[in-house]
Amino acid sequence: MKQAKERIMQAVFALCACVSILAVILICVFLFANGIPGIAKIGPLKFFTGTTWKPGNDKYGILPMIMGSIYVTGGAILIGVPIGLLTAVYMAKFCNKKLYRVMKPATELLAGIPSVVYGFFGIKVLVPMVRQLFGGDGSSILTASVLLGVMILPTIIGVIEPAIRAVPESYYEGALALGATHERSIFSVMLPAAKSGILAGIILGIGRAMGETMAVVMVCGNNPRMPAGILKGARTLTANIVMDMGYATGLHREALIATGVVLFIFILIINLSFSVLKRRKA
Repeated sequence: MKQAKERIMQAVFALCACVSILAVILICVFLFANGIPGIAKIGPLKFFTGTTWKPGNDKYGILPMIMGSIYVTGGAILIGVPIGLLTAVYMAKFCNKKLYRVMKPATELLAGIPSVVYGFFGIKVLVPMVRQLFGGDGSSILTASVLLGVMILPTIIGVIEPAIRAVPESYYEGALALGATHERSIFSVMLPAAKSGILAGIILGIGRAMGETMAVVMVCGNNPRMPAGILKGARTLTANIVMDMGYATGLHREALIATGVVLFIFILIINLSFSVLKRRKA
């Protein structure tokens, strides 16, 4: 009886794993089967390097959206990674228990806030703030970067903090025994030992920032042209898809699916790059 239960549970686990793999395969097949023909019809050079997106004139250049995604994601990482990393270090090694019981649920609550609520916050608070401090109309790459930097904090903190706590305490105690201070023991010994978890948190943060749509649409300006500065508007790959997909047909729809293929490849490249980097540092 016990062996039968174990076999049943093994079959259930295997089925769940197969379903997950199948879902990934189906998504890949759908994207590439519908996106590659569109790229072929438009022309790879025109599609990837074109700077004009005018579906009404059959012009489907996505270079402005690619650059917009890179700028917005890069800005979010510059803001979110240092804050998230230091917050995780503080919660893992510096924070007292009473304060931790407040900070932990607070960071988890950030992850549960809907994207549209972040977008409203950006419109009502960040856009006027950026407009007043730096000029322009406020709907810009800078505003989107700040908002995304806040949005990726729970993802980064939620991965890095357990990674730091998972480092054996003997590492810390050994550093203290050699004469290192509390801070030096943490930043010179504990953090390098937790580098796999730190890299994983950064990867997930990049994926969250690059894949975010609704909040970016609400604060980024959504101008389908080459970014002219951090105080100017831009359109990201995800925003381009969501803004046009509701009415797109024919080649226009295929171009939007091809845009999804480009986004998928970007995230895949990021994951592979970090995997290679992690192996070289190991």
